[in-house]
Amino acid sequence: MRSIAPFLQYAETVRAEVDAALDRLLQLDEDCPPKLREAMHYSLLAKGKRLRPLLVLLAAEACGGERARALPAACAVEMVHTYSLIHDDLPAMDDDDLRRGQPSCHVRYGEALAILAGDALLAHAFAVLAGGVEPAALAARCCYELACAAGPSALVGGQVDDLNAAFIERAGPELERIHRRKTGAMFRVSLRLGGLVSQADASRLTALDHYGQKLGLAFQIVDDLLDVAGETAALGKNPGKDAQQGKITFPALLGVAESRRRAAELIGQAQESLALFGDRAGLLQSLAEYVLERNR
Repeated sequence: MRSIAPFLQYAETVRAEVDAALDRLLQLDEDCPPKLREAMHYSLLAKGKRLRPLLVLLAAEACGGERARALPAACAVEMVHTYSLIHDDLPAMDDDDLRRGQPSCHVRYGEALAILAGDALLAHAFAVLAGGVEPAALAARCCYELACAAGPSALVGGQVDDLNAAFIERAGPELERIHRRKTGAMFRVSLRLGGLVSQADASRLTALDHYGQKLGLAFQIVDDLLDVAGETAALGKNPGKDAQQGKITFPALLGVAESRRRAAELIGQAQESLALFGDRAGLLQSLAEYVLERNR
């Protein structure tokens, strides 16, 4: 078992860099209504793990790139992720009133402004990516990859199937298919963007993608376990919602012990996929261990 300490030390410093960059990127012009900017800032700068932007930056560094060059991509990913959280929390979707330790955006600002804040963050993410990555051809590819990860066959499609899965008995492969898109797609694109802005070759991009696939599914299994046994103060959201809504989760399908075993197996596979990077993969190895340790 690898230590989570290196990742935690890295994250403590780099989260502050990400937050400062996100704050700068929300200094919008006077045509943006102040209340809209406030709602965007409220959700985007709420205390969070910043796991996806950290994946962008760690992948960039593992490929020999500079963190500063990957920062626009990291911020774009966090904007897309936050948009998805705002929309997922709405009464028409998961109906959650707490997110990242504070009232959900629609509770604080009303449903209409919350929807628009999410829309604005999604659009702004692509402006940040297109304007912050060079050369233009690379920016275009990054925009394409992020759009695919956030689109109808990935993040959005996974959410649709997740909503439809409520009250329906689902087999393990179907549950994995949902979360491969709803959760895993954003993990994978975060890593790929970090690799792309660092001009990684095809073999490194493939290795990062494999790592992201395994890590994303393990993250979701641990998230399901936390929904069973976690506490509101630690999670920043209300536990037990999945059971209340009748959703099929990995613990409900496999049991707690088997879910923990499966998560550990996936983390091991994720770590093995990083062999190509040698010592440069140390922080990604530590991050994987952190994902697993979240349920202990």
